[in-house]
Amino acid sequence: MGLINNVRDKLRSFLRIEPPQQSTITIQQNLDYYANAAKNRIWYRGNSYELSQLYNQLDVSPTIFWKASCTKGMEIRKIHTGLPKLIVDTLSNIIINDFNGVDFINSDTQKEIWDNTYKANKGDKLLHKCIKDMLVVGDGAFKITFDESIDEVYPIIEFYPGENVEYTRVRGRITEVIFVTEYIDNKEKYTLKEHYGYGYIKYRLYRENGDEIPPNSIEQTKWIDGKGVAFDESIMLAVPCIFGDSEQYKGRGGNIFDGKTDDFDALDEAWSQWMDALRAARSKSYIPECLLPRNPDTGMIIKPNAFDNRYISTNNDMSETGCNKITLDQPNIPHESYLQTYITALDLCLQGIISPSTLGIDVKKMDNAEAQREKEKTTLYTRGNLVQLVEEFMPELVKAVICGYQIWHELDIIPPTVAINFGEYANPSFEAVVETVTKAKQGGIMSTESCVEELYGDSKDSEWKEQEVARLKAEQGVQNMDSSSMADDLEI
Repeated sequence: MGLINNVRDKLRSFLRIEPPQQSTITIQQNLDYYANAAKNRIWYRGNSYELSQLYNQLDVSPTIFWKASCTKGMEIRKIHTGLPKLIVDTLSNIIINDFNGVDFINSDTQKEIWDNTYKANKGDKLLHKCIKDMLVVGDGAFKITFDESIDEVYPIIEFYPGENVEYTRVRGRITEVIFVTEYIDNKEKYTLKEHYGYGYIKYRLYRENGDEIPPNSIEQTKWIDGKGVAFDESIMLAVPCIFGDSEQYKGRGGNIFDGKTDDFDALDEAWSQWMDALRAARSKSYIPECLLPRNPDTGMIIKPNAFDNRYISTNNDMSETGCNKITLDQPNIPHESYLQTYITALDLCLQGIISPSTLGIDVKKMDNAEAQREKEKTTLYTRGNLVQLVEEFMPELVKAVICGYQIWHELDIIPPTVAINFGEYANPSFEAVVETVTKAKQGGIMSTESCVEELYGDSKDSEWKEQEVARLKAEQGVQNMDSSSMADDLEI
């Protein structure tokens, strides 16, 4: 045992473990928020010429498809599939088509004000623009203004995308929205910043060098009287709309393009290579000179035409056993390889955003409505996030419009109580849902609250569903009793 202890002591003194030294990793971003937003807008616009210009100016790897330069004489046609624009437009159309309007609780007057304002401002188009901009750049904000030259009665609703909006936060909460507008006056650039906060609107005008000048110093801002206005401190006539949280830019919204531009680039490369292979593998006709098509009147050889008379002329075979004949050469194209590459790239582009069947891509034959709904699951998740976002900012927008109207017309400020209604998307028939829910309820595996939620989903607001649950429980003889009163009735 003494020998073993000696060995242990030797090992203990020999083995010395030191903690690792602290190290610092520095990552440099190549684009700020505004440049990244501009890049996303170019992808959304879907113009291949603009994409080439964009990547030629960006400091990115030269191996990226839209950045790479072709060898002279081996040029390839770069084709953009237009998938980013298709995704954004489809998702925004889904939300607009499912939006069933706003319900007011016990206020027909406020409902009339909102309906007239929504109609005058073409609310559906405005909401459509809002959703598209949030998907592309991540955030934006609504601004409520009044202009008697346009509308003497109702407010004007404008939406500013994230590139033209800044936020002031206090302890993580937005307390002020700053709308940024650039003007050109006498060939000089000016920036107007409109500060919309709780109970105030302030205006500040800056020269290009950053010097502040009076807000009404240029022709475009002559309408500004003083530096701003003040009103009830519980009201802010601006409504921020932020889609998730950006991992790159603190305090800004996320967008569906971040992390996907490389996939879009790979998809464009796969499609462009496939089309280039088709072009290079066109059938070629080799015709001896004696067999070339000739003009029947003059006997002259008809020149080849790329559309309907494409051929390659060869010399006549003058050998003893020669035979002049037309030869047609058709190269082989590995269509299956190109197709698999294209499908894989397409799957990467759509993962986590939208289902292929939503875009009309039929990956498998549909069995029934339930199978269709299963294929739409990714779209349902994204739609759910967008619906939740609209349900958050829409009541605030209605409140800003109604309260702004009351402030403008010097009325008592009474904030509205509203509910946002959405229809269901890709849902099975109501009869099928009723049958399924009834079986689950009878089996004792589903509560009344779950039954109502499953039956009506987003088509009814939470208050209505709570009332429906109470009605059902009353009809079924289920009553909520106060536990304290029950305890008082017990005799010990």
